[in-house]
Amino acid sequence: MHVVATAGHVDHGKSTLVRALTGMEPDRLDEERRRGLTIELGYAWTELPSGGRLAFVDVPGHERFLATMLAGVGPVPAVMFVVAADEGWMPQSEEHLVALEALGVRHCLLVVTRSDLADPAPVVAQALARLDTAGLGEVAAVAVSGRTGQGLPELRRALDRLVTGLPRPDPAAAVRLWIDRAFSVTGSGTVITGTLPAGTVSVGDELLLAGEPVRVRGLESLKEPRDTVTGVARVAVNLRGHDVPGRGHALVTPGGWTATDLVDVRVTSVGGHVAGPRREAAGLPRRLTVHIGSAAVAAEARPLGGRVVRLRLARPVPLHLGDVLLLRDPGRDRSEMRVLAGARVLDVRPPALGRRGAARQRAAFLESAFLESALPEPAPLQPAPLQPALPEAVASGTAYALRLHRLLRAADLRAMGVAPGTPGTSGEWYADPGHWRDLGRRLVEAVRHYAAGHPLDPAMPIEAARHELGLPDRQLVATLVRPPLTLAGGRIVAGPAGLPEQVARAVEQLRRDLAARPFHAPDAGRLAELGLGPRELAAAERAGSLLRVGEGVALLPGADARAAELLGRLPQPFTVSQARHALGTTRRVAVPLLEHLDRAGLTERVDEVRRRCR
Repeated sequence: MHVVATAGHVDHGKSTLVRALTGMEPDRLDEERRRGLTIELGYAWTELPSGGRLAFVDVPGHERFLATMLAGVGPVPAVMFVVAADEGWMPQSEEHLVALEALGVRHCLLVVTRSDLADPAPVVAQALARLDTAGLGEVAAVAVSGRTGQGLPELRRALDRLVTGLPRPDPAAAVRLWIDRAFSVTGSGTVITGTLPAGTVSVGDELLLAGEPVRVRGLESLKEPRDTVTGVARVAVNLRGHDVPGRGHALVTPGGWTATDLVDVRVTSVGGHVAGPRREAAGLPRRLTVHIGSAAVAAEARPLGGRVVRLRLARPVPLHLGDVLLLRDPGRDRSEMRVLAGARVLDVRPPALGRRGAARQRAAFLESAFLESALPEPAPLQPAPLQPALPEAVASGTAYALRLHRLLRAADLRAMGVAPGTPGTSGEWYADPGHWRDLGRRLVEAVRHYAAGHPLDPAMPIEAARHELGLPDRQLVATLVRPPLTLAGGRIVAGPAGLPEQVARAVEQLRRDLAARPFHAPDAGRLAELGLGPRELAAAERAGSLLRVGEGVALLPGADARAAELLGRLPQPFTVSQARHALGTTRRVAVPLLEHLDRAGLTERVDEVRRRCR
């Protein structure tokens, strides 16, 4: 299926044309039919000459219903732009075109109606010239009469050619179904309708609506029950577990979008309000209405510098990097153009701006990232026939997001619309390459600085390193450890562990003392004479130079294994006294040594006074 919206000035025959093409009545309300004026969105469909199905979203043309028109056009990839031959280009023709330009619509068919009332050629030339200046490229034109049927076969063929050139949507894309109509059906519950631009919705799926989980109870597309619907499609969804929502909310894939009320955007030049690449966006009014999909959300604008603006939305909206927004001034006089500009979403998780000059610096950074990196393109801007999820597009979008945020989880990237296609830098974490290299250098400096300040304990705890680098996860620190750094026991050391020279000499003397009597640990007096206090003994133990089996009881490394071997030769079980004699030591040493052997699993207690070797 394909979906096309209408656009054009009021009373130029949009609904008449849809009615002639489909045989269906797009005006749903009695008031619309009585007045001959479309005031709400209408829906109809037909079969094309190729056999494909085409659905129309018929929009109002009157200036009072611009917001409704934008709700219909927002999620749709192509438009049928209607101009009457007997009136030509009119004010709402211009405003609708400005809106399409701001929304980034690049697929259009010009239809000149009422060709039975006036020569359509001058209007075709006039309209094509205006469409060309709006950047819509090569636009085909067809002259028709909805009343007589003249030109309708040619229009059907032109529509077939239009939809053939549309971008192919990704069926695996995250779902964002903007709601353009919602109502309650007795016995069935809540039903919402909308245009599904990409992705797949199936009966039984759990989606999010306004942050709350809802279950898809049933599906229809073009009045036909379906188990699964894939975009692009018009779809009606029966929901379980939610009240009737308002237009402008969206059904979304959990984890597939960033719901945010604060975004940084880059304003584009449309409608004569923000013109040229050097023109600043400072002229925007503070209060705006932001349109995306079928949503119209009040917002406050804060120009940061150049064409970069921060928007604070009245409610969270599900967005991706690169999304296109339309900025409208709802308070303008109707004689003036109310569509101000389009805007590309540069960041969906912008940082706070506190210090003086931070706004300008932020604007310069975002402009640089936008110009030098590949900001993801939303579907309406993608040239046909683009394949979904190209690896290079995914990689460039990920690189852009990481340049902005430096470190992101895979889930964060997916919610920003740039799901990574390669393994992470560290588990679920992805890092900007330049930032990652800088972190590695900073870690080496931090470990060396720590060692200089803690000569008896030169190994830096991994948690201290995490805090020093300002990292959110210890796993990132562990991944950064590489030569000349080593990691052991949750601590990081630069090069092989060593001891201060004075401590090393004392330990060497102690080793000579124990050489002849390995279990005759020196007493407190001898340790003090050697200058080996608790801190020095702990440092020697960390360096692997001594084995401490108790408070103030130091032996040579491997003494515990040698003791277990000697005790194994005793009749089992044995007492502390028997162990003391076998090892040639005192009770002061034997008791903590046996307790150490118990903890190491080399011996075990039989009762209160006896042990045995394992």
